[in-house]
Amino acid sequence: MKTTRRAFLQSGSVIAAATTIPNFFMKSVHAGVESPLKLGVIGVGWYGMVDARAALKAGGVVISSICDVDSEHLEKSAAELEQLQGTRPKTFKLYQDMLDNSDLDAVIIASPPHWHALHLLAALDRKLHVYCEKPLAYDIRECQALLKAVRDSGRIVQIGFQRRQHASFRQVRDFIKGGDAGDIIQVDAQIHYRAGTKDPTPKDPPPSLDWNLWCGPAPLIPYSEQVGHFNWRLERTTGHGHLVDWGIHLVDATRMILNLMTPHKVAATGGIYKLKGIITTPDTLTAHFEFAEGPLVWRHRLWGAEEYTPEVNNGVFFFGTKATVFVTDNRWVVIPNGKNADRKEYTPATDAGLEHMRDFLTAVREGRQPACPIEEGYRSTVTVKLAMIAYESDSVVHWDEAKGTIVDNPAAEKLLKREYRAPWKHPYSG
Repeated sequence: MKTTRRAFLQSGSVIAAATTIPNFFMKSVHAGVESPLKLGVIGVGWYGMVDARAALKAGGVVISSICDVDSEHLEKSAAELEQLQGTRPKTFKLYQDMLDNSDLDAVIIASPPHWHALHLLAALDRKLHVYCEKPLAYDIRECQALLKAVRDSGRIVQIGFQRRQHASFRQVRDFIKGGDAGDIIQVDAQIHYRAGTKDPTPKDPPPSLDWNLWCGPAPLIPYSEQVGHFNWRLERTTGHGHLVDWGIHLVDATRMILNLMTPHKVAATGGIYKLKGIITTPDTLTAHFEFAEGPLVWRHRLWGAEEYTPEVNNGVFFFGTKATVFVTDNRWVVIPNGKNADRKEYTPATDAGLEHMRDFLTAVREGRQPACPIEEGYRSTVTVKLAMIAYESDSVVHWDEAKGTIVDNPAAEKLLKREYRAPWKHPYSG
């Protein structure tokens, strides 16, 4: 069976079916909360609505406003939200209009990454709390501007690294912390799958979509189905590829489990071997991250025949002196040292998207930090972006975390910041 990222996610609990209206939505919208939090959503395509449904299921909220540059997304999502919560949200094309004309407590940002910085800064300017999907932003200098802005704002900001909520990853963290795997010498992370692609031939965008505004501060590239909705993830100018889009979840989970900061040295090699002319980021990539605690090796391949061991296509291996541990969503396995030692497998289930949203909403109500605050989102985003800089500059990158810069590599250092397309202005001023 051909596996695509959308099919993989739809097979799990992260996406709720929208064809019927479950009773739990209507019962939990205000779930014991006298004054529900009023939420706005920027970007109500696929994952924006996943987040919106999670917020409604968590309860105590109302989605009062939504924003999208595709009028078809707006209409479809407004109609679904009206069914789910009993009231129709206001709809806006421009995020500034939504923020200026809505009485909001918090905003969910589910736009593509090249828009995250401007959307998040605008929300902070209006004293709003923010749930922002990963990665934190498109380039590292944007991330640094956001880190400072969030710290100065006093607002609650959660970054969408949902695997921090998975019981499997949390149990592995506790297992390793307790010393049962011994010293962890190396970590391997990977996601191999056959990427679903579309026609890359340039064509007119759908009438409902303002393509110029969708590209925004990024380069204005010709529209095609391969760079439009959903498939932008493998486009260099917007999603920046598989490691940045999907692999970042496993990098973040590894950082959480081992309490890592950012790597001090990164190398990456790969290329576009099978999907040349269709995508613009590597379909095959190996990245080597040197952390103070030891190496993390990332691998992905977006093409190929059926896998020899499909059960480990998506996950992380921790190689310890006492045991090897493999973890993925809702499953983890311990392989003790010793010939013919019995493996132990655990299958805890978690609706991670729901729990991550619930954690954010609770943090807002309680005035505490969430599970993935801005600092953690920053470090995980910087980590994968350094790998893409190493790949694009064809060099080994040395990173100074304290100074927040690349050392002795002018070509790589230039890639820390991408200039914005006029009239938008890059937020970094350092």
